[in-house]
Order: sequence, then C-alpha cells, then structure tokens
Amino acid sequence: MIKARINKIIDSSVVDGPGNRTAIFFQGCNFNCRYCHNPETISHDISGEEGSIQSLRVEEVLEQIKKNIPFIKGITTSGGECTLQKDFLTELFKETRKLGLTNFIDSNGSIRFSDYKELMEYTDAVMLDVKSIDPMEHMELTSKGNEIVLENARYLASIGKLFEIRTVVIEGYLNNRKTVYEITNMLKEYQKIGEIRYKIIRFRPFGVREEYKNMKAPSEEEMNYLKSIANKNGFANVLLV
Repeated sequence: MIKARINKIIDSSVVDGPGNRTAIFFQGCNFNCRYCHNPETISHDISGEEGSIQSLRVEEVLEQIKKNIPFIKGITTSGGECTLQKDFLTELFKETRKLGLTNFIDSNGSIRFSDYKELMEYTDAVMLDVKSIDPMEHMELTSKGNEIVLENARYLASIGKLFEIRTVVIEGYLNNRKTVYEITNMLKEYQKIGEIRYKIIRFRPFGVREEYKNMKAPSEEEMNYLKSIANKNGFANVLLV
C-alpha cells in the first residue's frame, strides 16, 4: 500500500497552473533553497512535526479531490519536491486521469523525468524551476547542481510537456540576466512544439527563513529588462510576479 507524506491540500487554487486546480503539497525536499517560501516542507522527517502533515493513501487523497469536482480543471502536485514520491504520483495520476482531470507537476527538476515513462504518460505538463543557469551559483542557492534540471528542461520541451519555467530573481546575483538569456535561448526552438511560459518571480522575504530575509528584491526596471531578454529570444508569454 503506497502512502505519501502530505503537508497540505489546497482545494481551490488559480496560481498553481491553468484554471482552477486542487494543489497538493508533498512533504520533503532534496534542495535547500535560500529563498524557499515553504521551508516547512523541506524536512523528510515528520515524526516530530506538528500540524497538518499526514501520511495518506492514494484513496484518501482522491477522496478530497473528488469533493472539488466539478469546480476544478485538474490537480497540481507541489511541495517540497513531489517527484521524490514518484510511485505515489503515478498511481494518483492514473486515478485522476479517469476523473477527467489534468495532472500538473510543480518541480525543482532534480529527478530525470525521461527515466520514468509511466509517470510522464499520466502527466499532462510540468512547471519547472530553473534557479540559475550557472552551476556554482545554483549550488550556492540550493545546495545541489543543475545538470539534471537543464536536461529536464530540454526533454520536457521536446515532448510538449513543459508548461512553464520559473526563476526567482534576487538583487545582487550576477547571473540573473545570464540565466534568463541562456534558458530562453536554449528552449526557443521548442516553442513550435508547444508554447512555454516564463514566470520571472521577484524575491520576497515573506515566509523565508530568518537568516535569509536580508536578501533584496530587484527593481521594477530590472524585472522589465529581464522580460525583454526573454521576449527577444522568442518567449511571448512572460509573466512578472
């Protein structure tokens, strides 16, 4: 019997993919992002945690999802990093597909999606974080490398399942412009397969761990400049948030 560690379930969300969706936040992450806005979802050890964290079966998660039909278009799994519990995801997606719902994954891109064909079969699209194009800066920001992340970006785009890429922008990080340029330049050829949205996210201190709240948000001028870089590389759908 497969169970998953679930931090919370939001019945109705319009910011976790297209349309109104039920968003499921899984517990546990293999990145340790400095600017993480859900730091409570990082830990894998829930034995001493209090609050809403639960160990749930697929049937139990489905029960809550079904309550939201017909008000939702689909579900989005997030975290933490939901793909660390990929066997559960695959079984859940099989069942939600039967209900006529779309299945979206919100991911840091740390597992190689091409290795999990069954999961991808039942996944409609992925929203992929690209923290930084520079390997050293990515390591500094997340404690992990970015080789698999970039491999995933190309793979997902090539099969038409890359709905969105996202980058959080922090003032003072020298590779902001390089990241936006290189990732859009790398992916522009895939736009003919399916439009890829780029969400460029301004750093905000809300919810961030105390030791990282001194990081600064970029200016409006800088955000608009980053958007212009993406536009010039063929990304028409660029969202600044």
